[in-house]
Amino acid sequence: MTEASRHPLTLDGRDPANLRGDPITGDRYWSREFAQKEWDHLWTRIWHVAGRTAELREPGDFVVHNFMKESVICVAQVDGSIKAFYNSCQHRGMRLVEQSSSVAAFNCPYHGWRWGTDGVLQFAQDPHDFPGGDPCGKLKLKKLRCDTWGGFVWYTMDDQAPSLAKFLHPMIDVFKGYPMDTAVRVAWYRIALNTNWKFVTDNFSESYHTRTAHPQVPPWIDQDVDTSRHDMWPGGHGRTVQPMRPSLSDRLPEGVPHFFDEILRQWDIDPDHYASFEEKTMQGWLDLKAAKRRLWKERGYLHYEQMDDEQLTDSLHTVMFPNVTISFLPDNLVFFRSEPHPDDPEKCYFDLWCMAFPVAGQTTVDSIMAGPKPLAEVESCEHRDFDGGRGIPELVGQIVYQDMTLAEGQQAGMHSRGYSDAHLSAQETRVRFVHEVLNDYLEGGK
Repeated sequence: MTEASRHPLTLDGRDPANLRGDPITGDRYWSREFAQKEWDHLWTRIWHVAGRTAELREPGDFVVHNFMKESVICVAQVDGSIKAFYNSCQHRGMRLVEQSSSVAAFNCPYHGWRWGTDGVLQFAQDPHDFPGGDPCGKLKLKKLRCDTWGGFVWYTMDDQAPSLAKFLHPMIDVFKGYPMDTAVRVAWYRIALNTNWKFVTDNFSESYHTRTAHPQVPPWIDQDVDTSRHDMWPGGHGRTVQPMRPSLSDRLPEGVPHFFDEILRQWDIDPDHYASFEEKTMQGWLDLKAAKRRLWKERGYLHYEQMDDEQLTDSLHTVMFPNVTISFLPDNLVFFRSEPHPDDPEKCYFDLWCMAFPVAGQTTVDSIMAGPKPLAEVESCEHRDFDGGRGIPELVGQIVYQDMTLAEGQQAGMHSRGYSDAHLSAQETRVRFVHEVLNDYLEGGK
C-alpha cells in the first residue's frame, strides 16, 4: 500500500483561475433548444454506462440501456467478449427486447425475425421473397463500440469518439487501487425527478451545501472547507476528497455516542485512551490507517490490498463528466447517475446503485445510502417516482433523499428573472468547470 500521489494532470478545484468564467444561465435547465443541443453534441458523443459486468456472466446474458428515445443492447458473447447493438430490428425498426435478461437469440415480436447474439440475422419468414435475395446470414444489427472499466459496461454512439480510456483519463489511473469489478450491487433504484439532469451533477460537484442539507454527515466525514481537497481534470472529471473522521467544527453534544468510536473499536483501537477529542480525531484517524494496513488480510478485507492511505480512510466523491458520480469509500462504492427525460428538459431519471466490497464472514452490509442490505447482487431495479419523497419512503433521512428534496426548488428558481448566473465560492469552482466543459462539447471543441 502506498501513499496517495497527485496525478500530473490534476487541477486545483478551488482555484477560480482555472475557469474562463462562462455564465451558468437558467435557460440551460429548461430550454428545449438547449436540450436538443445536448443531444446533438454531447449525449451522442460520450460514453454511457449500460450496466454491470456482473449481469453478463454467461453467453447470451444481456443488458438494455434506454437513453432518451434510444435503446442499446449489450450482450455477452461465446468468446467472453461483449458486443453492443441498437435495440432496433433491421426489418422495420421494432424494438427487440424491453428489459435485461438472457437469450439464445433475439426474436422480433412483430414479424418473427431472429437475430443471433452476435447480431447476425438467423431467420426471416419467407426469405425467398426479398428482391435483394435471402437476408439471413448477411444482414446485421447496427453495432456500437463497447468497452468495460470498473465492473461497468460502457458504450458510445459515436464511431469517432476517443477510446473509453481516453474519455475517462486519468480516472483509470487515479482509481487503479480499487478492485471495482469485485463490488456487489446490493441496492438498485431508478427514480423519476422533476428537475433537469444537471442538478445532480452540480450538486455532486460541491460539498458547500452539506452542512445545510446533510447535518448528519460532519460527525463521520470531515467536511471543513480547509480540510477538504478539490481536484479536477481537463476532461471535466472532478472529485472532493474528505477524511472520514469527525469534523472539529461541528461536534455532537457531550455524551452522544460517536460513530467514529465504533470504527476505531472495529480495528482494535480504544477511543477512550486519547487525551482529548481533538487527539482522538486527528491521531485516531492516523492510527486507523496503520491498523487497516496491519490487519486487512487477516480480517478478510482483501479489497484493501492495493489501496493507498487516503483510500483506506477517506471519502473520494467523484464526478465523471458529464453525468456519472461514484463515491469511493473504503468499503463501498456508490454509483449515482442522472439522465434526461426524453421529452421534458425539466425532468430526469436519477440512478442509485449501492455497492459493497465482499469481506470474509459478512452476510449483510451498511449500504451507506440505502441502509442495511444482504451482501448479494440484487436481481432487478426498483423504478420509483420521487413524488415529493412519498415514492421512496425507505430512503427517508438518507443523504440522497435530502438532495432530492431540493431538486424541484432549484429547478423552479432557474426560471426566475432574479437569477442570471451563479455566485460561487471557491470550493464550488468545479460546478462552473463542468458547465464550461459542457459548453466545449456544444460548441464543437471536444
